[in-house]
Amino acid sequence: MKYSKEEVMQYVLEEDVKFIRLAFCDVFGKQKNISIMSGELSRAFEYGIAFDASAIAGFGDETHSDLLIHPDPETLMFLPWRPEHGKVVRMYTSITYPDGKPFACDTRSLLKKAIADAEREGFTFAFGSEQEFYLFELDDKNKPTKTPYDEAGYMDLAPEDRGENIRREICLTLEQMGIHPESSHHEEGPGQNEIDFRYSDALTAADNTMTFQTVVKTVARRNGVHVDFGPKPLENAPGNGFHINISVKPSDNPENLCRMIAGILDKTTEMTAFLNPAEDSYKRFGVSKAPGYVSWSAENRSQLVRIPAAPHEHRRAELRSPDPLANPYLAFTLMIYAGLHGLQNHLELPTASDFNLYKASAEQLAQYQRLPETLGQACTIASESEFIRKHIPADILSIYCNR
Repeated sequence: MKYSKEEVMQYVLEEDVKFIRLAFCDVFGKQKNISIMSGELSRAFEYGIAFDASAIAGFGDETHSDLLIHPDPETLMFLPWRPEHGKVVRMYTSITYPDGKPFACDTRSLLKKAIADAEREGFTFAFGSEQEFYLFELDDKNKPTKTPYDEAGYMDLAPEDRGENIRREICLTLEQMGIHPESSHHEEGPGQNEIDFRYSDALTAADNTMTFQTVVKTVARRNGVHVDFGPKPLENAPGNGFHINISVKPSDNPENLCRMIAGILDKTTEMTAFLNPAEDSYKRFGVSKAPGYVSWSAENRSQLVRIPAAPHEHRRAELRSPDPLANPYLAFTLMIYAGLHGLQNHLELPTASDFNLYKASAEQLAQYQRLPETLGQACTIASESEFIRKHIPADILSIYCNR
């Protein structure tokens, strides 16, 4: 349900809400928040709440440190793990300078702009996410270890799968918050899990991805377990993927899906620094169902993009290269613009790669463009990309590629 300002004020009054978390993220997608008392909500809506941006990576230095966050009433959510009396709710926010000018490094606002640009061209994009994560034991001082919570394998059952009850609690908590998981299961790695979501509009999907990580970390810690969303937590085990499903409307023209995919394939290497922002991200490529080359196919999980089996009205593309350290607002922004690039230029899909790339010969692989093999290489490609410079503010590009 999406609320108005007036409805939020009424909800806070009637439901005994005492604290409001105003949430945002830094340019890398790390979540931040400010808690205000319910009596400050009216001021937050009217003027915004100031904070010291110099303390947040990429948000500026001490010379221009004041920024304001403004709550988005449509994102109101009750936090069910907080006290029942004196409840806590959360809203996502937009960020501005004191004069009201939008803050260039507010990645949520960048996604809103991309959505509006697509709508002006007559297209609407929907997203669904699949995020993998590892569960690790804590030591006797409650510090994370690299000891997996279990040794189960793909889609195994309890008792081998010790994460079953944790996934159940995560799903039920998300459902209480109005987010609807589609499925959950144990993944291939020891202690590795996955939860998938129904598709939704781009902004809601990105918000839900952020909420998902918070809920997973909260529920896991409540169960005495550590969560790792890193791209390669264990050297000799599968990495964590952030598989992003995308569809486009109008979908009555089957060419639209193909052109959208063609655009994403064309721009993937240029986007990779933002889809895979850590050095470890590149250790994941090319093994354990993670792609290594720019290719596509129907259903084939060795490819960069696959088209899952589905009825026509539910046809979508799945981009398999991103990992969970990606900022979802930036990832979805770039995928929208790449999809628009394909749609506007009537790009044609290359020939499908209907074979297993992991078992392909060197001669076969030589026909395909490799994904970047290091973060440095990905940053070089991004820095030289006209597409990236057009859609990513210079400050954000510099922060990602000049660390």
